[in-house]
Amino acid sequence: MLNRKVTYRLYPNAEQEARMQETLGLHQRLYNTALEERIRVYRETGKSLSFADQCKGLTQWRKAVPALAGLNAQSEQVTLKRLHLAFQHFFRRVKNGETPGFPRFKSLRRYPGWGYKTHGDGWKLHPGESGRHGKMYLQGIGLVSIRGKARTPGTPVTCEILHKAGKWFASVTLEVGTVQRERGTEMGAFDWGVADFLTIATLQGIETVKNPRHLRNQLAELKRLSREVSRKIVAAQKTSGRKKGFPVSHSLRKAIHALACLHAKIARSRKNFLHQTSAWLVERFGALATEALNVQSMTKSGKGSRKKGLNREVLSTSPSAFLQMTRTKAEEAGSWYEEAPTREIKPTQRCHACWELPEERKTLSDRQHQCPHCGITCGRDENAALVLLRWLEKRLAGESGLCSPQGAGREPSEMWSGVRPRETVAPA
Repeated sequence: MLNRKVTYRLYPNAEQEARMQETLGLHQRLYNTALEERIRVYRETGKSLSFADQCKGLTQWRKAVPALAGLNAQSEQVTLKRLHLAFQHFFRRVKNGETPGFPRFKSLRRYPGWGYKTHGDGWKLHPGESGRHGKMYLQGIGLVSIRGKARTPGTPVTCEILHKAGKWFASVTLEVGTVQRERGTEMGAFDWGVADFLTIATLQGIETVKNPRHLRNQLAELKRLSREVSRKIVAAQKTSGRKKGFPVSHSLRKAIHALACLHAKIARSRKNFLHQTSAWLVERFGALATEALNVQSMTKSGKGSRKKGLNREVLSTSPSAFLQMTRTKAEEAGSWYEEAPTREIKPTQRCHACWELPEERKTLSDRQHQCPHCGITCGRDENAALVLLRWLEKRLAGESGLCSPQGAGREPSEMWSGVRPRETVAPA
């Protein structure tokens, strides 16, 4: 069985909105109280509380606090599990020598939501006709209208209630049997970039997918709203004489909400573009290749505004998320998808025609490929895509020497038509 996520938009009425806000506040205080308890016990005894210890303590808290007793017990355990995972990641980072990032207390504005473990215990999904829209029952809140539809029908398993920019969402995990997705019949390779989002090399030639630049197009408005929020925060601090805990006016809340809505709009646009582009690739190509990307290394902090701007442009395209989406969709469709080892193949340095590496390494500012060995000239991204396409041909032909310039002597269609994971071909 496979697990898939579907996100529904919730539309509570005024009374349900108040109850959901109250439930969110209770889970936020439970999280902070559990964190405070862990810190106190460690300072007093030198030992850390475990998830099981805090679940036992939760039973006593529910007896002492009627408001906690009114919440679903399993949803409260999910909140404690979140804190437990935060400490696990903290200890992992300490062990690996990374920046630890000790779990922090969360304000109500920064607390994302709460979750449920089992369908039917505290929540229940009632989809509408053909699985489209419907209602969702939440304990203590009632039946809430929802909008959305799962791409692949399945059995509801878990649920996360999320509060973002004043809107409510339900992220439901579905257990599905099989996932059917159309698969193409072409062979291609793509190189990710910033100037052009994708440079695709096919047997017919080179194609490009433009970078929509969702963040850059809204950058001026983001800066304006950020300055407005900062100015109003400073004014509220001066008026109250307090750096923290100052009263938040209606005007400040309105400015913060506008900034959050714009960030959410950019995130939705980006995610929609990544999903559509990755689905288009899988629907068109039956064999696809790209290079493995180390985004963390690519966006290391550097000196100067130019490097910061480049890091922002790289991260705004979400390359890791895009490769993960493409990989998952290719697996669902039964396509052949591979990521070339960058350190071995070096697609941005190697020449696609003679398969030789230059004596002098190309810098990031060198946007043209000029081979000193065979003299061929083309765009840097175009050359990288052609290198990846040639590497894919060798892989599908079963060659062991991946850096060997000698081909298999067969047509590309013959190389991979017999080794795809599934033999069924999507209809044209």
